[in-house]
Amino acid sequence: MTETEQERWTSALVDRFSRGLGTKLTGLLLGAMLLIFGLLSYLTVGLHRKHLEAATLLSAERISDVIRNNTTEYMLRNDREGLHHAISMMASEPGVMRVRVFDREGHISYSTLPSEINRVVDKDGEACYACHAHQQTLTKLDRPDRFRVYRAEGQRVLAIITPIENQPNCSNAACHAHPASQQILGVLDTHLSLARTDQQLAQSTWRMLAYDTFAMIAIGVLSWLFIRHMVDRPLKQLQAGTHRLSDGDLGYQIDLNSKDQIGDLATSFNMMSLQLRSANEQMVSWARTLEDRVAEKSRELRKAHDEVLHVETMASVGKMAAVVAHEINNPLSGILTYSKLLKKWVENDDVSNEKRDEAVQCLNLISSESRRCGELVKNLLNFSRQAPMNVQSTDINQVVKQCTMLLRHNLEIGSIQLHETLAEGLPHLQCDPSQIEQVLLAVIVNAADAMPHGGNLWLETRLCADPLRVAITIRDDGSGIPPEVMPRIFEPFVTTKEHGHGTGLGLAVSRSIIERHSGKISVQSELGKGTTVTITLPVPGSLAPAAEPVMAGAETKKR
Repeated sequence: MTETEQERWTSALVDRFSRGLGTKLTGLLLGAMLLIFGLLSYLTVGLHRKHLEAATLLSAERISDVIRNNTTEYMLRNDREGLHHAISMMASEPGVMRVRVFDREGHISYSTLPSEINRVVDKDGEACYACHAHQQTLTKLDRPDRFRVYRAEGQRVLAIITPIENQPNCSNAACHAHPASQQILGVLDTHLSLARTDQQLAQSTWRMLAYDTFAMIAIGVLSWLFIRHMVDRPLKQLQAGTHRLSDGDLGYQIDLNSKDQIGDLATSFNMMSLQLRSANEQMVSWARTLEDRVAEKSRELRKAHDEVLHVETMASVGKMAAVVAHEINNPLSGILTYSKLLKKWVENDDVSNEKRDEAVQCLNLISSESRRCGELVKNLLNFSRQAPMNVQSTDINQVVKQCTMLLRHNLEIGSIQLHETLAEGLPHLQCDPSQIEQVLLAVIVNAADAMPHGGNLWLETRLCADPLRVAITIRDDGSGIPPEVMPRIFEPFVTTKEHGHGTGLGLAVSRSIIERHSGKISVQSELGKGTTVTITLPVPGSLAPAAEPVMAGAETKKR
């Protein structure tokens, strides 16, 4: 296992134990048991210690009473040798460390330690504070005050003092001079070792701790198994079911047959999963039905759209045919009239000199009207059929100059003053110069037609920074375009010129050419003040999109 896999496995294990509910419950239960068993063990050990110490005290008291009872006879007979022998024999018993006898004044009359004999016990010391208080002899000694525990030779020692009372057979004896009023004659001080008691207490304490530890481990293992079986596994099944459900496995069922709350939760989950699958199937069915209906409606709409488009196309064709018929019918009527007139003259052989000049005029009119019909058909073909573009790098200022050179004579005849403002250093454009020239000529001719009595014509080129385009502006101070014509200014056969002086295809063809160059053309006009036409073409490399023609203001120029 690599280091990365080991870290991943350790992280997954830590995450499992830190987030698992069964692990948390087991940890919480073990913590509670540790606290409860610890407190219970502490109290039990303390209570056992008290009981063992009480039994030890009782045993010590009995031993002290036995020593006192066995030595009483020797004391009554004042047999010191027998007293010493009896005390020595009892002091040699296991657990008895020292025995001594001292009178009410504190003189040690006997001790198993010969060095203490005839010494005086300190009444304020540990051995006498219970019998003497404020230098007064205690006439009665309570049981708790008779015991004391101290440490000697590395072990605990229990010392018990037993008062030697003045009995009647002792106070009335001829050998003693103790009055009957004196209740306490001396004290028997017995010292017993508590080493065995402490050893038993330590053994019982460790044994109790071992039992408690074993009980905690057993209860912990059983609790863990119970929680794992009753809580952890069902929750893992529920968790896996929710993950399967969230991953789209609708209808997934949890195999859990317990009769507790987790079983009820699993049953609810299974019902919810089935309901979600049923709802999803209904939604999918509705979606498919909706898709089919949408597709059907789309086909119907497409069919209706095609029918409407066909109707509109036929209407447009009919309208165009009517306009073309109207436009062509007028010159054809003139041609027919004058040709009949010439035919009549020829048939009547009436071609005199006077009729000759009139016949020439008729032929000129026929020729003019014929050219007009040809021009109308030519413009109509140019509008309906786009010629291929010959794109090349073009200097737009040179194209403008070419147009003004072609129309300069016509402008001078019409008393139109030309003002050119051409920006220097303009980038070359990728366009068809002949088609751009065609557009400029059409716009300039329209501007000249809008100034029949002379005026001013401004031509300007400039670079637009945002977006990067070259703009060409043609502005005049002519009569302008009526507002009601502006919305249809780029429609075919729409013109404001006098009858017979225009076909209305110039701006429509111009817009088509500009749009093919990804440019835009806009018209602004005010009645009686003039018209401004702005043409913008993109600079090579720029991302400026083509835009629809814009018509703003009151158009006032005749087209």
